[in-house]
Amino acid sequence: LGVSLAFGLTVLTMAYAIGHISGCHLNPAVSVGLWAGGRFPASQVLPYIAAQVIGAVIAGGVLYLIATGQANFDVSRGFASNGYGEHSPGG
Repeated sequence: LGVSLAFGLTVLTMAYAIGHISGCHLNPAVSVGLWAGGRFPASQVLPYIAAQVIGAVIAGGVLYLIATGQANFDVSRGFASNGYGEHSPGG
């Protein structure tokens, strides 16, 4: 619940902080939602989605490179993973 709440509040904060400047296209769902609501031209949806996916892949790679430098990092445990029992962050 904590991770989900943190991500939700982050999106809300970013929408208020930069929404009036850039339209706040934080992910493809936002871009598609704006298009569906008639607030974004259809010709721009695919380029925006492509840029968002490319940016996400690059950011994921950077995060992985940073995390693998930590001595106790185990990729199988995930990043801020949620779960129960042995799959939870606390084990």
